[in-house]
Amino acid sequence: MIKDIFYNLLKSRHFWRYASFSEIAELYMSRTIRIVAVYVATGFTSVYLFKEGYSLTFILICWACYYVFKIPQIFLSAYLAAKIGPKHGIMISNLLYIPAMISIGFVPNFGLPAIIVWAMFTAFSTSIYQLCYMIDFSKIKNVEHAGKEIAIMNIFEKVAISLSPIAGGLVALFFGPQVVMWVAAVLFLLAALPLLKTSEQVSVRQKINFRGFPWKMAARSLIAQSGIGFDYITTGVIWGLFITIAVLSGSGNAIYVDLGILSSVTILVAIVTSYAYGRLIDRKQGGNLLKFSVIANAFVHVSRAFSLTPSSVVVTNVTNEMATTGYNMAFMRGMFDTADLSGHRIVYMCASEFASVIGALIGCLMAVGCVMSLGDIDGMKVFFIIAAAAVLIIGTAKFQLYRK
Repeated sequence: MIKDIFYNLLKSRHFWRYASFSEIAELYMSRTIRIVAVYVATGFTSVYLFKEGYSLTFILICWACYYVFKIPQIFLSAYLAAKIGPKHGIMISNLLYIPAMISIGFVPNFGLPAIIVWAMFTAFSTSIYQLCYMIDFSKIKNVEHAGKEIAIMNIFEKVAISLSPIAGGLVALFFGPQVVMWVAAVLFLLAALPLLKTSEQVSVRQKINFRGFPWKMAARSLIAQSGIGFDYITTGVIWGLFITIAVLSGSGNAIYVDLGILSSVTILVAIVTSYAYGRLIDRKQGGNLLKFSVIANAFVHVSRAFSLTPSSVVVTNVTNEMATTGYNMAFMRGMFDTADLSGHRIVYMCASEFASVIGALIGCLMAVGCVMSLGDIDGMKVFFIIAAAAVLIIGTAKFQLYRK
C-alpha cells in the first residue's frame, strides 16, 4: 500500500529517464522510512548523551572522533558503490544502522564501549548511504526538470523529518529514550526491504580512477562543500544542545517532545519553499538562489546566539528552513551537473562527501575550543558567530550550470 502511494504520486510527473516508476517508488519508500528512523532517534542522540550525564565537551569530542573515523569509510564506500551498485549499497547501509541504534540504547548499561560501537557503525552506514543515494539520484534525474525532481524529493524528506521527531519524543516520554533507539533499529530494517529486488541503474563492477578526474573544474564546489559540513554540525548538533541547555533545561524526558515540536513546526514552510525553489532552479535562477540563501543562513546563525525562548527558537527554525532548503537544492542541482560533466560520477560524489566531512570535523574542533575556553552556553554563542562566517564559503561554488 505504501509503495502504491509513492507510485501514484510520481507517475504523473514523467520525471525519470532511466528508472521505472515502480523502482522510483521503491527508492522513495526506502528513503522516507530511513529518514523517519534517523530523525525518530538520532536527532536526539546528543541530547540523550547529555541527559545521561556526559559533558558537552565529551559529546563534541565524540562527534569529532566520529568524523575522523568517517574519512576512510568514504573511500571504502566509493569502492563498494562501484562494485555492487548504489541501490545495494543503500540496502547495506540501512542494515548497518541497526547495531548502531541497538548499541546506543545500551549506553546506560555499558557506557563508552556502547558509544564507540554506535559511532563505528553509524559512520560506516552514513558514509555508504550518502554517497550511494547521491550517485543513484544524480544518475536517474531528468536534466530539463531536475529542479522539480529535487523539490519533490525535498518535500518527501521534510514531511518525514517534521513528523518523526514528535513521534520519537512521545515514545521517549512514555517509554524512555532507549526504546526510541530500538524502534529506530526496526525502522532501518524496514527501510532495507524495498530495495531487496530493485535493479541497478548504474553499472556495477566499475573501476575508480582518481587520476582522470577534472579536479580543476570541480575544485570550487568541493571547497564550498566543506561549508555545508560545517553548517550541518552547527544546526544538527550544536543547535539542539544549545536549546537543551539554554532554553529547555530541567524538562526531564519531556524535553524530547519539546525538541520534536520545535523542530517540526517548519513542515509547511519546507513544502512551500521546496516547490518554489524547484521552479526557480529550472528557470535558471539557481545561482542567485544559492548566494542569497547562504547569506540568509549566515544571519540565522548569528540570531541563534540570541534565541533564548521557545518562540524565538521557532522563528529561528522557520527562517533556517527557508535558507537551508534554498542553498541545499541549488547546490545539489549544481553538483548533479558537475557529476555529469566530470565523467567520473562516483569519484566526484566521493570527493564531495570527503570535503563535507572535513568541514564538519573542523566545526566540531572549533566548537570544542569555544566551549572549553568560554563555558557551555557562552562557548556555543561564540561558535554560532563563527559559523555565520564559515558558511559563507558555500556561496563561493562556481558551478558551470549557473554560468550559462
